[in-house]
Amino acid sequence: MAPLLSANPADRIIVALDGMASDQALAFAAQVDGLRWVKVGLELFVQAGPEVVAQLREQGLRVFLDLKFHDIPATMAGACRRAAALGAELITVHACAGSEALKAAQAAAGEGAQGADQPAPTLLAVTVLTSWEEQRLQRELAISQGIAERVPALAQLSATAGIGGCVCSPLEAGALRAQHPEPFALVTPGIRPKGAAVGDQARVMGPADAIGAGASQLVIGRPITKAEDPSAAFVACCRELLGPIERHD
Repeated sequence: MAPLLSANPADRIIVALDGMASDQALAFAAQVDGLRWVKVGLELFVQAGPEVVAQLREQGLRVFLDLKFHDIPATMAGACRRAAALGAELITVHACAGSEALKAAQAAAGEGAQGADQPAPTLLAVTVLTSWEEQRLQRELAISQGIAERVPALAQLSATAGIGGCVCSPLEAGALRAQHPEPFALVTPGIRPKGAAVGDQARVMGPADAIGAGASQLVIGRPITKAEDPSAAFVACCRELLGPIERHD
């Protein structure tokens, strides 16, 4: 498996290409200086198809394919096998699919990557979506657990099944990192740099704080993609990550 991170803070930031058509996504990714990682989500993938992953990789980018697979074990395995063969290096699955499905997905992803001579991917289990607020989660899904209990329970289920990491709110990163040391990956959406609007995320944190809490990588979308100068916004996020590092030297 290729290492996910280097000393460069740009490797910590995954820019979400949400709300873009294929040509927009490719043009945007090409214009952001220093960009290393991009996220392809459901909307872009449905509009553009698997080809967009290959096209982004041809631009030298690493791809987080965020389709959040949740199905019976055989279907999840088939989907992860094909996603890995595309060259996606991060692939999301729902932890609540259960251990049998997670194990099948993990095994199939490795087979798919090897058969296509692609990097071995890291599967990331989605615990609780960052748009959920606790009372609504409990009420609408009839779940007695609070988010603080449910997230680590699903993370442990995933780790036991051999999944390489989790997607979680940055507010859960500290507790999960204590439970699961590196190289277990913790990828956090809900990141809002200084001065950015919260939007539809209910549980958010700044970039440096999220890394300090134990996150491996950060997913940042609109604060960069909707900025007047996306390259400058990306650089500003990288600089936010450098601050805590410099203070510890």
